[in-house]
Amino acid sequence: MSVGIVGAGFIGRGWAICFARAGKAVRLWDPTPGAAPAAYEYIAAIAEDLASFGLLRGCSPDEIMSRIHVSGTMAEAVEGVDHVQENAPEKLDLKCRLFRELDEAVSPDAVIASSTSALLPSAFTKGLRGAGRMIVAHPVNPPHLIPLVELVPSPWTAQETIARTEILLRETGQSPVRLEAEIDGFLLNRLQAAVLDEAFRLVADGYASAAAVDACMRDGLARRWSFMGPFETIDLNAPGGIRDYVLRYQNMFRGMTDTMRRSVDWSGPVLDTIEGERRGQLPHSRLAERQMWRDRQLAAFSAFHRESP
Repeated sequence: MSVGIVGAGFIGRGWAICFARAGKAVRLWDPTPGAAPAAYEYIAAIAEDLASFGLLRGCSPDEIMSRIHVSGTMAEAVEGVDHVQENAPEKLDLKCRLFRELDEAVSPDAVIASSTSALLPSAFTKGLRGAGRMIVAHPVNPPHLIPLVELVPSPWTAQETIARTEILLRETGQSPVRLEAEIDGFLLNRLQAAVLDEAFRLVADGYASAAAVDACMRDGLARRWSFMGPFETIDLNAPGGIRDYVLRYQNMFRGMTDTMRRSVDWSGPVLDTIEGERRGQLPHSRLAERQMWRDRQLAAFSAFHRESP
């Protein structure tokens, strides 16, 4: 099976690893000169590290690299492939133009999936001849270390397209979740938005530092949420399960949520406070280094999850 990857940034290069370690032939293309070769070199640089954590599914780094090929043109990258994964910037006019081009260039029986994290699939597939074979498959960054993928159909996405994409992603080692209908932000970013909005508000109103908020998530909620979701969490946090939890605690939480209706401007004065605190803890010059640290932590965590599913 072959996969064409359009866009070789953070997400595109992660997808290339996902598909290559699952035995797929990958063609990688990016319109920015040098971007696709740079992505290839990045993958080569971290492949040994991924292998040391057992995250190449038994493949050697050389095997992974042999399955990834840099294409000179988009047409070359998508010709004859079974699946296309698009990773262009979050600009609607760009997505519309790109999907028109892909509709013409990609074999009629291939699925065309977008990695968009915000744009509704109906907004850039409406009226296209192959709209039924188009879907959003939104990963979490970086996709080779975090398995969740949101499958978001447009009103005209064929059920066969959803099923084929889900099967492919499971074969690839990802964890796809289906949405029954499209909604702004999908699932993950709507949940993330709720947490971030409250986090900014708590700092803006002077209740806590950014570090304290981070610690509450890192050392508290995330410890449970890293292996079970909020519904399973509360199902296990009351003797009689989820109904018992709601009967015990809904009024308490409702008192809190009634005070959460007001949002603060994330780009307002609170941003100076949080950014100042963050840059005091991590200078701008060390961001890339810390991103590599994050990826190693995620790799170790993924290895742990593989051993303790």
